[in-house]
Amino acid sequence: MKLSFLGAAGTVTGSKYLVEHEGRKLLVDCGLFQGYKQLRLMNWEALPFEPRDVDAVVLTHSHLDHSGALPLLVKRGFSGTVFATPSAIELCQLLLPDSGRIQEEDAEYANRHQTSKHQPAMPLYTEEDAERALRRFEPLPFEQSREVIPGIAVTLRPAGHILGAASIELKVGGETLLFSGDLGRPDDPIMRAPVDICAADHVVVESTYGDRLHEAHATEAVLAETITRTASRGGIVVVPAFAVGRAQLLLYMLYRLKTRGAIPNLPVFLNSPMAIDMTEIYHRHRVEHRLSPEECDGMCKVAKMVRTVEESRALNTLRYPAVIVSASGMATGGRVLHHLKTLAPERRNTVVLAGYQAGGTRGARLQNGERSLRIHGEDVPVNAEVVSLQGLSAHADAQQIVSWLGSAPKAPRGVFITHGEPGPADALRQRIERELGWTATVPSLGQTVEIPS
Repeated sequence: MKLSFLGAAGTVTGSKYLVEHEGRKLLVDCGLFQGYKQLRLMNWEALPFEPRDVDAVVLTHSHLDHSGALPLLVKRGFSGTVFATPSAIELCQLLLPDSGRIQEEDAEYANRHQTSKHQPAMPLYTEEDAERALRRFEPLPFEQSREVIPGIAVTLRPAGHILGAASIELKVGGETLLFSGDLGRPDDPIMRAPVDICAADHVVVESTYGDRLHEAHATEAVLAETITRTASRGGIVVVPAFAVGRAQLLLYMLYRLKTRGAIPNLPVFLNSPMAIDMTEIYHRHRVEHRLSPEECDGMCKVAKMVRTVEESRALNTLRYPAVIVSASGMATGGRVLHHLKTLAPERRNTVVLAGYQAGGTRGARLQNGERSLRIHGEDVPVNAEVVSLQGLSAHADAQQIVSWLGSAPKAPRGVFITHGEPGPADALRQRIERELGWTATVPSLGQTVEIPS
């Protein structure tokens, strides 16, 4: 068996792992590279394998750094089946067309305002490409083993993180290969904890927070103080948030704060059609999370839902205190960019960063204190207050990852550490070797390893 690391190696984005066995090829995840320009440009390059030769794809979950390149894969010739949990498929049905639509809108904006070096600017893929990719999906429920291609059986196990997120167990040629996917936190306020590991010969584990621990933060209190402080000076709070997972957690927190009277009775707007649709999905898949029907309703009703472009534009004319939650979470695209262009220059406003900000993203630049952002070809001054909310990450920290690994009934022969910047990945390697006594390596992008049967 061969295992190739074609994404999420040396970075937290672009997740792609190619498993080859007896002439068959299985792709685990097919994500977009995000963040630094040199990473984003990789999305435009030819894939490091022939899409027509891939027999099937299995997704860990729906976030675009794990699923967002599927429309490209299909566009370039893939004709096999994409397997994922039912709830992950529902999320992809929202995320992938939205991704294509945003890319079309951004290309159209760039052409209209001549802000691109490319003439004409083109989308990476379109909404129609995404819809075509969705027709290749087939549900694989949690804990049901299936031979997805001859000689390779797959079992998906709950990983927490977001709805539908799975760790992938592959049985290939007598070997068991386990991909952690993005691991959730055992103390997540909404999602249930990842399940323990079954026996595995080799493990591919994420390391987003491989060099740190989640400290105990009074996150709701900080959010309440930030909103109250901003409202007192007549400002608006804008929160870039991932439409899947993070937006729902923020709405749940805002619902709890309003219920307790901990923040002023100011309007809250959710400016993301996809995030709005998520609420119904949370109701349908309550077995995967901790929220009651009443809490799901409260999460939904705390905000005015903004769907149309006209309503979105109208938010930029607000002249009274409010909270705007809008995608994307690292300010890499989407409607939140238009709000940042309007609100970031004003000192009375506040930008709240809710969770991990990958290097090279606008969110990371704000977090690092940069006072100017490049948006739609313009340099936008940042005079607004910038607040980073700690404790909101949906990723397990270093100790939680090691504890999850330690739940294995026996030591694997090897651990491959991926989905992390170089520092966190190597820190986790050292921790695994020191605390568990296991062999761990950090593969490089494009590396292929032979796993003997």
